[in-house]
Amino acid sequence: MATTALSLRQLNRTLLARQLLLQRSRLDPLAAIETLVALQSQIPNPPYIGLWTRLQEFERRDLTSLLESRQVVRAPWLRSTLHLVSAADHQRFQAAIQPALARGLRSFFGARAHDLDIERLIEIAKPYLEAETPAIGALRDKLQEHEPERDKQAMAYAVRSCLPLVQIPPSGTWGVGTRATYTTAESWLGAPASASTEPGALFRRYLAAFGPATVMDFQTWTGMTRLKTPLAPALQDLATYQDEGGKTLYDLPDLPIAAAEAPAPVRFLPEYDNILIAHKDRRRILPEAQRKKVFVSAGRVLGSVLIDGFVGAIWKSQREKTKAILLVSLFEKQTDEILGAIEAEGMTLLRFIEDEAQDFSVEFEMRP
Repeated sequence: MATTALSLRQLNRTLLARQLLLQRSRLDPLAAIETLVALQSQIPNPPYIGLWTRLQEFERRDLTSLLESRQVVRAPWLRSTLHLVSAADHQRFQAAIQPALARGLRSFFGARAHDLDIERLIEIAKPYLEAETPAIGALRDKLQEHEPERDKQAMAYAVRSCLPLVQIPPSGTWGVGTRATYTTAESWLGAPASASTEPGALFRRYLAAFGPATVMDFQTWTGMTRLKTPLAPALQDLATYQDEGGKTLYDLPDLPIAAAEAPAPVRFLPEYDNILIAHKDRRRILPEAQRKKVFVSAGRVLGSVLIDGFVGAIWKSQREKTKAILLVSLFEKQTDEILGAIEAEGMTLLRFIEDEAQDFSVEFEMRP
């Protein structure tokens, strides 16, 4: 039987549907986070906006309370970057992604991390983290007390990479700065992590949120490598498709493919939204010609606007005394109807972000 070929628009609409972006969902925030698997969270506010744009009913305190009640954690996770993930999923999948976290240590620090005695560093750090819940800078100083000749940044990152840690609220909550305090996941969650390193279950969750997709897409999303052989048993039970370039895409067999002509409303995505990072080939959501306008220096991913399902603008909010402004930078000229839809959605977003402002406006400019 011939493998079904999927068009770019079918992949786009299917991705939007699974990401809760074709229509806002009635899911509660915890269920939504687990549907999306994780929300990237280098800075605190974007995950709040990511849930706001996907859910029918969402307020900031909904996510903050999940962090405070330990149902959701902010932790170094996929691609060695901070994510918000449910406590249950963190403990279930931590062992599977741990090798990628350890590899990140070598990638970031190279010779500075060579021959570190990681077991000894963990023996020093674990009781300190659980008793003092320090900021990462204090952890560096503590480790250097014991190993004065070694690079303290590399030592702290080694602990972060090899000992599962979580940040303690208010770290990661709306409006809080980047300074964070840490403890071990074991002490914070009070539940043992799974010992399974088998990636198949995580791959299935990924497909439910981002599929159909290639193994390379999954590797891009996780930061893991050389997964074709470990995933081989799981691949046997999956449906297969082809994209327009002939690449094999895997998917859960019981999930539908969205129609290419399905209407896609205007949606605002926050900085670092995983939908823009979760595939090796990002053209299903981000046209290649526009990539450098969204992915900018120092690994930053700007807030973007979906127009007819694809990134067609970037946005930022700014405050001038009591006035809040949402500046939308368009990549191409748009019709009055689309501009009206962007303005309407943008005004709602602006009121969510700048709830203490008195005046609100959406302004447009053309991005060269």
